[in-house]
Amino acid sequence: MIISAIKDDNTLWDSVIEYAQHCSWRAGPVLAKNMREGHFSDWERVFVAQDNKNKLAGYCTLAKTDCIPALTYTPYIGYMFVGEQYRGRRLSQKLIQSALKYAKKLRFSKVYLVSGEKGLYEKYGFTKIEEKKNLHGQNEQIFVISI
Repeated sequence: MIISAIKDDNTLWDSVIEYAQHCSWRAGPVLAKNMREGHFSDWERVFVAQDNKNKLAGYCTLAKTDCIPALTYTPYIGYMFVGEQYRGRRLSQKLIQSALKYAKKLRFSKVYLVSGEKGLYEKYGFTKIEEKKNLHGQNEQIFVISI
């Protein structure tokens, strides 16, 4: 697997938009819309995994904000998705590690993640710090990891 940190001037950008738009996860089209509309700026990146045939296998983001309003935490790993045929290969872990390495290079000491999943991100070293309602009124957990 090859993992790349991309921004809107990368040749993969439009392919990732298309992949996210048509993936099986309901948040995929939201990511695609945000990418199309230029919501990623400065140091924010989309991390994309490709298999050895350059086929897209998954993605995540490192961004300033996430889906919970009025939080002062930053940066966030978000939009974590791995295609069905690539699951069970620790690809989520590799995407997270790539995002953490990039965040550390930017001199962040902590990275946050918002999720409703229980028991998933703890195995990657994240610790739950609180629970809040997201923009849609659903409870979400906020996790942190020191890097």
